[in-house]
Amino acid sequence: MTRQLAPAPSRRTVVKAAAATAVAAPVLAGAATARAAGGPAFLHGVASGDPLPDGVLLWTRVTPSPDAVPGSGLGADTPVRWEVAEDQAFSRIAASGTTTARAASDHTVKADVRGLRPATAYWFRFSAAAGQVLSPAGRTRTAPAAGAAAPNIRFGVVSCANWEAGWFSAYRHLAARTDLDAVLHLGDYLYEYASAGYAHGDTVVRPHAPLHEILTLADYRVRHAAYKTDADLRALHAAHPVIAIWDDHEFANDAWSGGAENHTPGAEGAWADRIAAAKQAYFEWMPVRASTEGTVYRRLSFGGLAELHLLDLRSFRSAQASVGSGAVDDPERSITGRAQLDWLKAGLAGSGATWKLVGTSVMISPVAFGSVPADLLAPLAGLLGLPAEGLAVNTDQWDGYTDDRKELIGHLRDRSVANTVFLTGDIHMAWANDVPVKAATYPLSASAATEFVVTSVTSDNLDDTLGVAPHTVSLVAAAAVQAANRHVKWVDMDGHGYGVLDVTAERAQMDYYAVSDKTRPDATSSWVRSYRTLNGTQRVERVTAPVR
Repeated sequence: MTRQLAPAPSRRTVVKAAAATAVAAPVLAGAATARAAGGPAFLHGVASGDPLPDGVLLWTRVTPSPDAVPGSGLGADTPVRWEVAEDQAFSRIAASGTTTARAASDHTVKADVRGLRPATAYWFRFSAAAGQVLSPAGRTRTAPAAGAAAPNIRFGVVSCANWEAGWFSAYRHLAARTDLDAVLHLGDYLYEYASAGYAHGDTVVRPHAPLHEILTLADYRVRHAAYKTDADLRALHAAHPVIAIWDDHEFANDAWSGGAENHTPGAEGAWADRIAAAKQAYFEWMPVRASTEGTVYRRLSFGGLAELHLLDLRSFRSAQASVGSGAVDDPERSITGRAQLDWLKAGLAGSGATWKLVGTSVMISPVAFGSVPADLLAPLAGLLGLPAEGLAVNTDQWDGYTDDRKELIGHLRDRSVANTVFLTGDIHMAWANDVPVKAATYPLSASAATEFVVTSVTSDNLDDTLGVAPHTVSLVAAAAVQAANRHVKWVDMDGHGYGVLDVTAERAQMDYYAVSDKTRPDATSSWVRSYRTLNGTQRVERVTAPVR
């Protein structure tokens, strides 16, 4: 496929470009000065997340002294002040407060700010040492008021960022945009493997910290902290509120409620201890509101236009089935767990929003890979966890839990729930799918929803696995997948990048962007394709240009 040059930026983007530059530029200025003096410092940037009509969650990490490195348990309790302002100069303070950074939470702090105006941009920052040490400033935005007729909502959409596999240029390009209401991160924010444990050939661009596979609370804290030393990731968090869910690699590969493929009981401790450590570090280091159950499934509203239902598909799922065993259809097995599935069904049926967006970390659309040529099926099998021989079905996706999917799709059909759009990561490829009621008879049978899948920020996909230039062999595999799965309207197996979802009353459109080379920190970004679903249709169609 020939990649096209990015279109000229919209006037909305150009007018605010100076503000974006101002957000990213001072990220380490105050921290460097404080560190040189041996006092408290803000070395991991600032972040915001989970925007509400009247508030937003703020985050930072304080390094109180040079020895108080992440995961060490060292360092004194440190008072921290936070401020939210209507202007970049912080001359008009809208809210402020104090908290304490403690070793028990790895000196991370959060402020769940309320009392702000809906659909409004704000600046925020933290300070320590009685105001003598300032964090970098960040910019955030509240959601539209409940029921408000917002003209549009626009999200950046990302997933699967393996530190060792490349640079986070996709984050830099999203940080530079000033037309986003938030960035949706669909999981695999980080990877748990030891250095070189998840890369093909000589492709370790930069080594993980720590170098070993992460198992303990200290390990997970160090890995989170290492990711937040990346300038592009810090810029993303400073520029936009991030709405995040987890997938498996925040814990261990192919995680389920009782274990994981990449966990060996005994040699690597008890799974319950490891998952507890991983979740604690996640909620410490991410701008995410934790529920009382310690999960990430939750719901956010954006006026009357869109409601976002975010799923946790690791904490409650049954173990993955063996391909060909018949267990994929077992009604006793679940990917969501009973309580979460009931919560989702009730939320979708009861929503008054025009669009029901569902953040799911793994693909819900059924996909069979058996028609892919043998020479390409083998590398796909290694990439996606498919069997090298036999039935080519990814049982880590909803394909491995067909009863849950059948119940959910039947619910959408029976309750006439229109305009449900699944937003998905995980698979390191970009897809645009209809979600059929019966895949075997599609397109003669109905489509109950649509699905947009974004590719990885850096994690390996087909061309990386094969060690070939993009699109030299994968077009054959993509064509075979589409021929056997007629609800799949498009699949790109080679690009790395991000999506931009724009939602209006008339349509929801995903614009797919790719970076030029994930191994280069100065990678450029270009538009690849766009797909949309029109209000009331439950089908995707190609669009010839991205949203301006």
